[in-house]
This record gives sequence, structure tokens and C-alpha cells, in this order.
Amino acid sequence: MFGWKSLLRRRAPDAQLDSELRFHIDKLTDENISAGMTPGEARRRAILEFGGQQQIKEEVRDVYRIRFLDASAANLKSALRFIRKSPTFSVTVILTLALAIGANSAVFSAIDAILLKPLTFPDADQLMRVEQYNPKTSSPLHLVAPVRLEDWNRLNSTFHALTGYYWENVSESTGPLPERMTRAWVSPRFFQVWAVAPVLGREFTPDEETLNGPAAALISDRFWRRRFNAEPNIVGKNLRLEGHLTPIVGVMPASFLFPNREVDLWCPIPAGLSYGPPRQNNWFTVIGRLKPGVTVTQARANLATVQAQLGQQFPKTDAELSVGIEPLKETTIGDSRRSLWLLFGSVTLLLFIACANIVALLLSRSTQRQHEISVRFSLGAPRGAIIAQLLSETFLLALIGSGLGLFLAAAASDIFRSLAAQLPRVEEIHLDARIVVYSLACSVVVTLLCGLVPAIRGTRSSLSGSLAQSSRSQVSGRNPLQWLLVGIQVALAVTLLAGAGLLLRSFQQLGRVSPGFDSNHILTFELSMNWSETGDMKKLRQFTDRILEKVRATPGIDAAAISVGIPGVPFRYQTELKLIEGRADTEPKIVAENRFVSASYFAAMRIPLLAGEVCRETDGPPTVVVNRAFADAYFSGATVIGHHVQALNLGYSGPAEIVGISGDARETGLDHLPVPTAYWCAPIAEPGTFFLVRTRNAPMTMAETIRKQIHEIDPARSVYDFAPLEQRFSDALAENRLRTILLSFFAATALSLACVGLYGTLSYTVNVRRREVGLRLALGALQGQIVRQFLLQGLGVSFVGSFAGGCLAAAFARVLSGMLYGVSPTDGATLSSVVLIVLAVATVASLAPAIRAARVEPMNVLRDE
Repeated sequence: MFGWKSLLRRRAPDAQLDSELRFHIDKLTDENISAGMTPGEARRRAILEFGGQQQIKEEVRDVYRIRFLDASAANLKSALRFIRKSPTFSVTVILTLALAIGANSAVFSAIDAILLKPLTFPDADQLMRVEQYNPKTSSPLHLVAPVRLEDWNRLNSTFHALTGYYWENVSESTGPLPERMTRAWVSPRFFQVWAVAPVLGREFTPDEETLNGPAAALISDRFWRRRFNAEPNIVGKNLRLEGHLTPIVGVMPASFLFPNREVDLWCPIPAGLSYGPPRQNNWFTVIGRLKPGVTVTQARANLATVQAQLGQQFPKTDAELSVGIEPLKETTIGDSRRSLWLLFGSVTLLLFIACANIVALLLSRSTQRQHEISVRFSLGAPRGAIIAQLLSETFLLALIGSGLGLFLAAAASDIFRSLAAQLPRVEEIHLDARIVVYSLACSVVVTLLCGLVPAIRGTRSSLSGSLAQSSRSQVSGRNPLQWLLVGIQVALAVTLLAGAGLLLRSFQQLGRVSPGFDSNHILTFELSMNWSETGDMKKLRQFTDRILEKVRATPGIDAAAISVGIPGVPFRYQTELKLIEGRADTEPKIVAENRFVSASYFAAMRIPLLAGEVCRETDGPPTVVVNRAFADAYFSGATVIGHHVQALNLGYSGPAEIVGISGDARETGLDHLPVPTAYWCAPIAEPGTFFLVRTRNAPMTMAETIRKQIHEIDPARSVYDFAPLEQRFSDALAENRLRTILLSFFAATALSLACVGLYGTLSYTVNVRRREVGLRLALGALQGQIVRQFLLQGLGVSFVGSFAGGCLAAAFARVLSGMLYGVSPTDGATLSSVVLIVLAVATVASLAPAIRAARVEPMNVLRDE
């Protein structure tokens, strides 16, 4: 019987078994000596007669194991009877735990999917994001020139391979209507870096990765199933991309989650291909795979050495460049780490509040069961057995609560995806075996946190003292531990409420922000464009002009413009500007955000022009408009109009004349103050360009009309991503909104649990002090005095808890410091409001038990006693 069951059964102590065996053998030895045997022979006969000691030990252990199993089964049956006999109490505990454990498991599932699990690639910890940058200037985007990528591949010794990609939205027209697809152009070594192979078809061939080689495309599993219904003979079929036939050579696996999750199509691009100056045209996002055993520090040092060599070989373009290397997982996660850990910390506090609430309930319950426990003591039950029974009851409640909480966690995963679709890896959030194990671990922790103290306290009274209690009235009305638990609940609730209040006020402040432009009635959308079209800029400008003229002429539309980047939505394209007229060495460098817009942008967005004129859309030298923040920061007290600037690292030949000054607009996000900005007149649509249309009615009512108008100009081009500008603002604030909504929900739940705990503890106190209250009333005490006594008791604990919670909130204020706008993390008004709300709710929770106490009938109470 010694097998897997031994893992579930308690082993009898070996020392005790050895002592018992020696006793029995010594007894047989004495009997043999009395029968006339020599001591040696008597000992030998006794051992033979007794049998194998190890066999006897195992048989005795089996008895212990069976006894343990029987005791466990009996405890579970008793726990089930306890739940049936106390349905209200049991349902309260189960629902409280289901809510707390469910919320905790839901947030943990998000943390597990986004932060803890590795990326879904083989040996994902070896994948690195590699960037080039100039530490002396603010280089935009940190992209890499294709020819420099080839140099890194050739000269480095720490990477197994490096590959680059860029993506664009293209029109696929094999169906009845053009469909927008996101295509990634990938350089050689793509499959080596990602360590992935197509599930159908083949990889790209060397011929396809050369200039003017045959076209080829790999498609995603998602596109294969949606468009082709998972047809097994997909290889060899053609896609019509931008009017050109491209054969499908394979299907990527469903587990291949490319950094840009919208990509459904991969096409090869020749190594080192560039559409401009080869070492200055930066447009590759570079991913590298480290060699086994190589650290990030070693890779940084190696590529730094390689880039230094390139700087000596190409001083004009490479001398000032540095290389940045970060794990791909870190760049994928981005800034979401702080928000997720904040939510997990909040929901863990909620779990602690639930545990404190349940401990208070169990303490009250164990006091009421004191007579039952005393009877068991009198019948000879050991204290350990009684504690085991009480813990079994708590564990069963926690287990049921955890099971119900898993269903809540599954539903909460959908809420995560809907509230924060912009979170990285959000589609990977789901319940799996890890979350189930985590939930079960929560059950064990809750059992120990909630059940151990009540079980120990409920079994520590002496037998005589317990049996002497004849009624509830003799139980002490002083419950310092229970009141301490109430105070802890209030303190933690205040902490959560303070955080939620600060986030709500921050959101409120954002709603009052003036963006510096009129966002009402603005419809935004994109056209499918590809970078190859930029080879003929004259033709591309003519096409852009036709689109804008057609849209402007549409009834119901007042203005139309284009912009790289959406105003008010976070988008950074900062670089250094060189003043052609010269600038003193003591003056700061000119660093500005860059926006590429049509001349009609200012009229469409209703950004006021303060001086000069809007940028001119001419074939001559480029022109630029700067905002007031730019003029104040770099030309304070001087005239800025008429100066010439040249942008570094933008590819513009320049210089451009500053022809006007516009009002300040929050181009980089509603939660960011206006920064120095240069608006370059670029009336050419290219990949990443947004069309901005001012409508007279609701913006989305014009979407289909605009689609048809553009279809008349270019039937093969897809028009997509229609959305009102205000919806773009909402999407940009999705993570902020997720934090605010969930933390507010946790805080409201925590306050409710704290008030339930206060109400329950005060009600229990009133119950056990009924005789005392009855005597006081019989002796002439006024009902108002009774109400005031119990009300002050509840408010006193609430006030102390609120003070402690305020101190905790102030101590952890810096956690929220980077997540707030327009409000201080130690804002006194918010904290005061939270304390007042808690005290008001505590007053309501305390009033009902206090009034019930004052309505006690003295004669009835004394007669009952």
C-alpha cells in the first residue's frame, strides 16, 4: 500500500514505531528467558517469532494512513453539513471570495499573458530590437538604413542573424471590392531570426530575395482562414496587390504573432535595397537573434565596436551614430507594465479586505459554536482534530468561491480586451492551467489567512469555562481583534478610493482641456498607399490634389486636409532644426516636433494663424509654419517669420522658409502641453497619412459617400479606418480609462466590503450585549444614548481606519505620479473627499445596528435570560 497514497496520508513517527517494536521484542525475549532459554537464543527466537520489522512498520503506517483518510472524509462531510445548515453565512462567504479571487485571477491572467510569459517564438529571450540613434540630436523613430543592417550582419560576432522589416497598407483586389491589407516587406534572414517555418508551402528562395526577382508572398493563418476558408491547395494562387499579381508561396503558423499584429502578408525585399541615399535613408525596424549564451551587454559592446568601425569608414553618415539594443519583449510591453502592476496591487488589496471580512465573520461564527466545540472537547476530541475540521470548512468555502471566481475571471478577460484593445499582447489573455493553479493557490492562502486565526481562537478556551456559558449574553462584548479587522478594511478601502479618486479627477481634468483646435465634426480615414509610389512625387501630388478636391466638393463637407499623424493623438516625430542664418553657441539647440500637412490643415482644424501666412504648396523651396511655443522658446522678442530652417535626419533637402506662426495645439496628445512644433507643407499622401474632413453633420454619416467618391477616382484603392476624431482621442486614452474604471470598481467593492464588515461586527456586538442594553434601558437610559454609544463605536473605528488609509495613500502617491494629469498625487481635496465619503457610508452602516439596539425591550430580554 506504500505508493501514491502515501503522499496523501500522514506517516507514523519512525521513533515512536521503533520504540513500540523494541517493547514487543523485549517482552517476547523475557518470556523466552523465563522458559529456560539463554539470553542470546531467547532474543533470536523473539525476533523470528515477531517477524520482519520493516513489514510491521509499513502495516502500522497503513493504519495511520487509513485513519487520516477517514478523518479527512469525515471533516469534508461535516463541512458540507455546515454549509447546508448555514446557507446565508455560506453564500455570503462564497460570493465574497468569488468576487475577490475572480477579480484577482482576472488581473493576474493579464499580467501572466503580457508581462510574465515569454513571447510566442522559439527561444524568445534571444530576440532583440536593434536601433540606431544619434545621441547628439533627437533622431526620429530610430529606424535603420538597409545597407547599415547588412554591415551589422557582416561584422558582428554576437548575433546569429539580424533582419529588418517595414510595413504598409496596400489594396488587395482579387475580391469583388478592394480590401485593405497590411503588408510587411522583410529582408533576408527573416526565418533564421524568428525561428519559424510556414505550415503550408515554403520559405522565400534566394532568387526572390534579389533585385527584380520573382514576386512571392506568405500569408497569415488568419487571412488564409478568413479569405480562403483554410483551403489546403492555397500555394500557387495569386493575390492582386496594387494591381500586380503576387503568387502565394506559403501560410505562416497561427502561433506566429508578428510585432505588428495587423500584418497578414509578408513579401521579400532584397538585401541593402534603398530608395534614396543608401546610408541616410532609414526605414527598417531591425530584429536580431542572439547566439546562445550571449548576453545583452556583450551584444551592445560588440555592435558598438562594429558601428565605431563603420564611423571611421563612413565618417559623414556613421561617425555620430550609436546602437541601441533592448529585448524584444521589453519593447513590446512598453509602458503598460506600471498600469498592470498597479491594478494587480489594487486587486490584491481587495482580496486582503475580503479575507479580513471573512475572518471577522468566522470569529463571530466560532464564538457562537463555542458550546459545540466544548462538547467535543468533553468527549475527548484532540484540539488538532477540531482545528482540522474548522479549516476544512473554510477550505471548502474557499474552494467553491475560487471555482465561481474562475467563471468571473473568464468574463473579465473579455472586459480587458474591450476596454484596452491597445494593450500589447491583449489577444493572448485567456484562462489556462496556470490561472487555474493560481486560483487554487489563492484558495489555500485564503484558507490559512481566514481560517487559522478563528480556528485557534475558537478552540483555546478551557473546558470548564466554555461549559459554564449558558447563553450568548455571557459572551464578552469586547472584540478587539474583530474591530482591528474592521479598521484594516477601512484603511485599505480608503487607500483604493484615494487612488481611484485621483485617476477620476485626472480624467475629469483631461475632459476640460482645450486642444487648441476644433475636434467636433472631424472625420478621419486612410487610403491604401505603398512606398513605391513615392518614386514619382509629381504623380503622387496630382493624385492627392484630386482626392482632396473631390472630397471638398462633396455636399455636407466644409474642408479637407491631410496630415502625417492625427492631432491630439500621441505621435512623436521630434528632430533638431538648423537655423540657416546662424545661431549663437550660447543659445539652445532648436528641437521641435514635426508635422507634415497640407496648407488646408489649419482651416480644417480651425487652428488660428497668429502672424504671416499658411505654408505655400508650390514647386519651389519648401515653406514651414511654426507654432507660438516654437517662437517663444527660440525667438523670444525677435521676429521668426522670414528665417530659414533645415531639418536634420528628415531627408528634406531644405532649407525651408518660416512663413507663419500658428496657435498652440496639443499635437502630441491631450495630456501633453503644446510643445515647439514645425508644420511642413507636404501636400502629398504617402503611407501613414491621414485624411481629415470637416463635416456639417455627424462625421460617420459621410463615410460611405467619401468611399464612393474616392472609388470613382481610383477603383483599385481601398479606403479604410473611418473614425471620428473624438473616437481617436478615446482610443488613445484606452489604458488610462482601463486603470480608472477598474480601480474605481475595486475601490467601490472594497468600500462595500468594509461597510459590510462594520455592519456585521457592530450587529454581533449588539447581539451579545443585549442583556446589558436591556438592563440600562430598564434603569432609565434613553434610547438616544444607546444609539449614540454604538454609533460612536462604529465611527471611531472608521475614523482611525480612515486616518491610517490616508497615510497609506500619501505614502504610495508616487506610484500614481506618472499617470495623472492636472492633479497632484497628494491632492488634499481628493483625500478629504474620500475620507468624508467613507465616514458617511460608515455612519449609514452603523446606524441600523445602533437603532436596533435602542429598540430592545428590557422585559423580554431579562425574561429570556
